[in-house]
Amino acid sequence: MKNFQGFVLAGCSAIALAGCGPSDIASPGSGGNVTINYPTSTTSGGGSSSGGGTVTAAAGCPTISDPQGLTDAGTITGPTGTWRVCQLPRTIKTSTTLPKIAGLLYSMNGRVDVGCDGGFVAPTSGAPHTSTTIGCTTALTADTNVTLTIQPGVILFGNTGQSWLAVNRGNKISAVGSATQPIIFTSRDNVLGLASDTSQGQWGGVVLMGRAPTTDCAVGTVAANSCERNTEGAADLARFGGTNSADNSGRISFAQIRYSGFVLGANSELQALTLEGVGSGTVLNNIQSHNSSDDGAEFFGGVVNMRYYVATGADDDSLDVDTGSQTNVQYALFLPRSGKGDAIFEIDSNGQEADTPRTKLHVSNFLAIQPQTSPDNESNAQAASLFRGNSDTTLTNGVFLAPNNECIRMNGSGTTPATLTARSVVLQCNTTKFLGSGSFTAAQVSGFFGSGSNNNNDAFTPTLATLFVNGSNETGVTAFDATTLSSFFTRTTYIAAVQNGADTWYAGWTCNSATANFGSTSTACTSLPTT
Repeated sequence: MKNFQGFVLAGCSAIALAGCGPSDIASPGSGGNVTINYPTSTTSGGGSSSGGGTVTAAAGCPTISDPQGLTDAGTITGPTGTWRVCQLPRTIKTSTTLPKIAGLLYSMNGRVDVGCDGGFVAPTSGAPHTSTTIGCTTALTADTNVTLTIQPGVILFGNTGQSWLAVNRGNKISAVGSATQPIIFTSRDNVLGLASDTSQGQWGGVVLMGRAPTTDCAVGTVAANSCERNTEGAADLARFGGTNSADNSGRISFAQIRYSGFVLGANSELQALTLEGVGSGTVLNNIQSHNSSDDGAEFFGGVVNMRYYVATGADDDSLDVDTGSQTNVQYALFLPRSGKGDAIFEIDSNGQEADTPRTKLHVSNFLAIQPQTSPDNESNAQAASLFRGNSDTTLTNGVFLAPNNECIRMNGSGTTPATLTARSVVLQCNTTKFLGSGSFTAAQVSGFFGSGSNNNNDAFTPTLATLFVNGSNETGVTAFDATTLSSFFTRTTYIAAVQNGADTWYAGWTCNSATANFGSTSTACTSLPTT
């Protein structure tokens, strides 16, 4: 048994996990090597598991704009009471709103498509597109332009493992919750009260497909500017990619995606949130991924901006960026389950070293904790983060704690291998700290990080309070101005994700588990809110 020498958290102890990329699908780990004393049990999420009362099933399903309507699938009973179940159609063909109704849940019985895939570019009468989306039999002369609107507080669940939500090219999602009424995507087991703090992979997840550029083509070529890819594991084609970097797949805000990552095919698992060729017109903020059996979120290509991202309990990577994705993330908590997963960050190009654009990731104001390693990490990433391939990573204003593991591995390959830039980033690692593979040595990786310059420190002692709130040592680090990297970022005077006890951006819209407690205004991940 190992202990956390120098791993000081004022008020509680920590967590761990991580994951792998498109070519490294991790399986669940088999235990850990450190005993973690978690904060006070959060099974009830700071309140009663029933959320203050027993649910009574709604009388029936509402009328929606799509003439197919909802199917009344009867009721389902769990610890919170009895709910009316209204099943979504296989393909949503008309812009539709799912209203919040007391005692009512929406279900996905298999893959649910939002609109028909409109192809690489929007179809016209002169250039029609024959969609591959099931149920879309008529050649399209324009995008179907379907928007699925989900009201605050709505709960949707996957009725089967193969259930997942597919927002196709030329269509949008508008899932905008609130701090007090988050939208919840979850599993049938969660409704029945069968999900635990270790449950995962109980349904697919949420997938957005857009027309922004990608690499590693299944159809077309990068050279001809015609590259498209297919969603991993989809039984029927779910294609993405195009040339529109500003493409708009809609908005997801104040949402939880729980217990996702069902294996759709050999070595092909969905993530809680999968963004494929998604453009910068898409708005993503205040999103929690909880207990995904694969990555917390994975970005295949696209031009993606995201704020306030919380990844709890991922069984693979907390954040995976590849195949030419141009990704900016600010304010992020990466909190895997202890002794599980692979790497917290995995950035690569899926082996297509000559493809452009190069995969590019900027993350600012983040906290990442991996207190224990797992068999998956030791056999795959081998460090708490992995940067490789045709990729460029910039980390700023971050706290990265992996006291029992190396912090960073870089694998050099190709004529222009991966790069790493760090500014105002502090690390707590084991004695090795850095690993180099391929054409990189450990000394080179250490030099890329540059401890002692640019306000970086690879021998940091954390003083975090309540797991993720900055203490005195974090406050003492001079912050980097991330606005110099991109206009997406806001300037901060602090590193990490949560400045102090008054900073509560994470509260209410997240759910609590043994991995992390976000306070009394957040309910339990193992239960459902009832108001």
